[in-house]
Amino acid sequence: MEQQHSLDRLDQLFDARELARLAFDFAPIGLVVTENRVLRECNQRFSDMFGYTRNELLDQLFAFLYPSEEEFQNLRTRGDKILGQGNPYWDERVMRRKNGELFWVRVRGHTFTPDTPLGRAVWSFADLSTQRPYLPLTRREREVYSLLGEGQTSKEIARTLNLSYRTVEVHRARLLKKMGVNNTASLFSSLGDIGGDHVVRSETP
Repeated sequence: MEQQHSLDRLDQLFDARELARLAFDFAPIGLVVTENRVLRECNQRFSDMFGYTRNELLDQLFAFLYPSEEEFQNLRTRGDKILGQGNPYWDERVMRRKNGELFWVRVRGHTFTPDTPLGRAVWSFADLSTQRPYLPLTRREREVYSLLGEGQTSKEIARTLNLSYRTVEVHRARLLKKMGVNNTASLFSSLGDIGGDHVVRSETP
């Protein structure tokens, strides 16, 4: 029944030449439009990814899709800064499904309001759980791992997270120990490969 409904809607959108809406609704990646981090619209792929219906998601603050309030706030700081500089934003983070399962996603964002970057924006979400199964890491370990994946050095990560260089190095060492590896490249292989072009060195603030 649900599949037939989707096919009927697809035909309706084609017949009406509403191709932009068609692309949004049936994109093979999760798409979301936000206003001040409140979810104003999403497509079916995003709903399916998180296990909610569209109506359960709309007009909700994004915080409930994160493992913790701290991670929600920290990612706001990072996104606001990069989008405000006019740059496209991306990161890889851990999020939470309706059933409580934590999983890795790759997020990309574009702002419609550069002066207030998170005022109005569009985001894509790709489920990485098949390439990178979630392992039990602390919040800080997840954040450090995510920023290492963006190509940041320990010093840059310390500035981003407002931590000391030594604290970042402790978290990095714990990550290596947990995975039983000796270097960052092996760490990515253990937790899941980010992929060549995405491992880039961030510009120093």
